[in-house]
This record gives sequence, C-alpha cells and structure tokens, in this order.
Amino acid sequence: MAPTDPIPKEIEGYTVFPLTLPPLPSFTQTATHYLYLRPHEPKVPEPNAPRSLFLVNVPFDSTDLHMKTLFSVQIGLPQGRIEDVQLEGQRRKQTSKGLKGASIIKRAKKAKKRKRESEENIEDIEGLGLPPVWDRELLADSLTAVIVFVDRASMDAAFKAVKRMRKEHKSPIWGEGLEVKVPALGSARYLNHLEFAFPDKDRLLKSVNTYMTEYAAREAAQARLQTRLRHVPDNEGFITVTRGGRTDPLKQEVAQAAVSKQKEKKKGLDNFYRFQVREKRKIQAKELMKRFEEDKEKVRKMRDSRGVLQLD
Repeated sequence: MAPTDPIPKEIEGYTVFPLTLPPLPSFTQTATHYLYLRPHEPKVPEPNAPRSLFLVNVPFDSTDLHMKTLFSVQIGLPQGRIEDVQLEGQRRKQTSKGLKGASIIKRAKKAKKRKRESEENIEDIEGLGLPPVWDRELLADSLTAVIVFVDRASMDAAFKAVKRMRKEHKSPIWGEGLEVKVPALGSARYLNHLEFAFPDKDRLLKSVNTYMTEYAAREAAQARLQTRLRHVPDNEGFITVTRGGRTDPLKQEVAQAAVSKQKEKKKGLDNFYRFQVREKRKIQAKELMKRFEEDKEKVRKMRDSRGVLQLD
C-alpha cells in the first residue's frame, strides 16, 4: 500500500513541489520547503508566457543557477532548456527600467511638449558605481519567479516531470551539487562582506573612472539632444526652449525656412473640417463688404466733386 501524503498535490491551481533543505552546522536536521508552480498566465499578455512557469514561495537564497539546476538535472531533464530565470526583484527592476526608457524615447521622438529636460537618465547608470559589498544577493522580500524555457515543449516536459516526482513522493535536495559554484551563506558571507567593504585602491579607482567616463558620455549625448531640439520645430512651428542660452544660435533664415516648411504641410488640411470652411466664408464676406464700402465712398467723392470749378 502506497504511503499517504497529508500535503495536497494541488492548491488553488498550483502544483505543490516539496524541496528538501540540507542540514546546516547551526541546524543539523533536514527540513521541507514547499514550492508552488503553474503555467504562467499574467494579466497583461507577454510573448514568453506560453513557455514559462510561474513559481511562488521560492527560497530566499534562490539564484539563476539554483533554478536551472532544479528544473533540469534534478527533475531528470537535460540541461540547456531554460532560456531565462526572472526572480521577482529582478523583474521589478527590469519593468521600471523599461517603462522609464520607453518614456524617454517617446519624449525625444515627438519633441512636442516643451519641458525642462530631466537628468534622471544620466544618474541612473545600471551596473556602474562602487564595487559590490556582498558576494550574492538574497531575496528577503521576494517570493515569486518566472522560469522561461526555450519552447513550449520544454516547459510542458518540466511541468510533467514535477508532477511525476510529486506522485512518486520524491523531493529533490535544494542546491545539491552547487556548494562550490555558489558563495556560501552563514559566517563566510559576512567575512566576505567585511573584505568587500574595504576594497583596495586600484579596484576603487578603476570603478570610479569607469563610472565617470560613462557619466560624461551620457551627459554629452543629452547635450546633443538638447541642441537638436533647439533646431527642430514641433508640429505647431515652435522651437523647443532648452538649456544652453545663446551658444550655437540658430540662424534666422534657417528657422524661417523650417517654419515655412511646417506651414506647407498644413496647407492640405485648410478645408478639411466644416468649421474651417465656415470661417473661410466669413472672412471672404467681410472682405467683400469692406471693398463695397470703399467703392461707395469713392463714388460719393466723385459725385461731390462734379461741376466744381477749382481755381489756381
């Protein structure tokens, strides 16, 4: 008779996947950690969702290597089927960065609203700065992850393998075989932190030089963008006011030519709407009335001057 398992195999559509946590010097007994997973179904459709798995309650010391090993070697599948591992903290950073980059590109392309340019794209230099003081990142406030496979078949195979292991009451050991590949936790982590907190002079100088070089390049690129915006009129024919004062001023004839070119584009839309036709007819009627009054005044003056003898 097969042993009964008090833990359900599924909870609210999530498959329960038990993991065995190895013993530690401070706690010599094994423990069980429960991972919950299902096919990824985000509220906002994503192109990689059909070949992804969504994980909940991932261990706090999870890394890309942990996840790739767990969903390949430890469940009995070959390696190389996982394309990307997106932990919750990393996904949040990538999403905010993508939105910020999209807004900057949109603002630069349209160049319609005349706003003061922000310096946040210069200060936010990803991957640069002072040397890290920790040998690895822990997910203290992140409990979810997305595993992206190379294709839908690989995702289905991994999901079926997890269900099969669950049915056979098998529990893989978390981090098995990664003791040398991943920095250790415990006292070794804090000893490395103490060493990294006081880097040597050459390493610190190299990091600062790299950051300042990249900062100068970003600053020069932003200056070129502002100069270009000063020379390009928007859809209404206005020139964007940017920083820089009168350095490298735009020639008057070039500005007039740009405005004339903009007006030429609008000529085809003069009689596009009904109100434009009505306004044009009103202007023409006023012009005719003005000419009529001028002609009447000329005729009156001619009549008054008829028969009058002018003596020198």
